[in-house]
Amino acid sequence: MIALLHLAVGLMGNAASFLLYVAPMWTFARVIKMKSTEEFSFVPYTITLLNCLLYTWYGLPVVSYQWENFPMITINGLGILFELSFIIIFIWFTSPKQKLKAGVMTTVVILIFSTTALISTYMLHDHPTRKKLVGTVGLAASVGMYASPLVVMKKVIETKSVEYMPFSLSLFSFLASALWLGYGLLGQDLLIAAPNIVGCPLGALQLALYCKYRNRVMEEPKEEWDVEKVDQNASKQHLQIAVITTDDDINGKMSQT
Repeated sequence: MIALLHLAVGLMGNAASFLLYVAPMWTFARVIKMKSTEEFSFVPYTITLLNCLLYTWYGLPVVSYQWENFPMITINGLGILFELSFIIIFIWFTSPKQKLKAGVMTTVVILIFSTTALISTYMLHDHPTRKKLVGTVGLAASVGMYASPLVVMKKVIETKSVEYMPFSLSLFSFLASALWLGYGLLGQDLLIAAPNIVGCPLGALQLALYCKYRNRVMEEPKEEWDVEKVDQNASKQHLQIAVITTDDDINGKMSQT
């Protein structure tokens, strides 16, 4: 019974994670349309890529015992494709400075994963030890993934606008972390459950912020009071009035004669 429930929660976790990975498609459709990344951050996508790489590796028989964590392989493998696509689109449309930052961070992510995979394969020789190593690095990546929206949340509080924190992303982040928390607890795997203990409250906080600021819009910057322009406009108006008055005087005198 517990095994069936464990599998069912894993499948629901897959569904929620799929929606979480798909949610930024609308954001990147906007990026392609505007040909600009605007105020969107690349950090959540690079950290999510690391998370997907590590947990795909964690679920494979190299680390886990046979196919006990098969649901993790399918959804995180799909997540790798989505996150790589988003990062490529971001780099294509962002500024040169952001291109460099995103490229460097993506390279670091690949190096971290490659180092972890090589050590777990060639230096560790049993499943429990490999799971501890990959799970510990994955734990750090997951906490980073769930904490990365804190930058966006700070912007939401400052601007009182949720323009750059889509509701779907916050909702599916909360659902995915809640379901994977249940999956880890049912499977008695604390390395899966632990990061989601952080993810659940952070996801709930994002939803609370969205509810608070959902009807607000970002305030447009007010136009500065340009004294020089005002003086120039006033001078033009006075000159026009003077010309009209002079013309009227001339016409009046001509009619008298």
